[in-house]
Amino acid sequence: MADVHDQITRSRNMAAIRGSHTKPELLIRKLLHAAGFRFRLHVRDLPGKPDLVFPKYSAVIFVNGCFWHHHDCHLFKWPATREAFWREKIGRNVENDRKASERLREAGWRVATVWECALKGRTRLAPAMVGERLGTWLRSDNPTLSLRGE
Repeated sequence: MADVHDQITRSRNMAAIRGSHTKPELLIRKLLHAAGFRFRLHVRDLPGKPDLVFPKYSAVIFVNGCFWHHHDCHLFKWPATREAFWREKIGRNVENDRKASERLREAGWRVATVWECALKGRTRLAPAMVGERLGTWLRSDNPTLSLRGE
């Protein structure tokens, strides 16, 4: 009976994890909107359903959690339990990210990824710097950007 209870508890905990409108995403939206950029949110027609879409600039931004997308920073650590499950799940996320970015680029979109460590933790950047770097990238013709903590 304890196994069933543990599974239910894990399911509830997983269900509580937000996939959109997260604090990091809201911060990026606020910074870019204040800088005069206008965007669409979570466009389902695009591969990977990017967090922010800028049709005027042919650009999309993904705001990725370092744990869920296996970023090589201090915020990522493999869980100590159910190792095979987590390696498979996170590995699938990484592969889906790669495929979505590739398909977006093939369709003519420019792709930026803002990693959670750029916004929180000991390596975080100043919010103004994050907004400035994203604004500069949006106005440029650079095809990709990966913004991480320092």
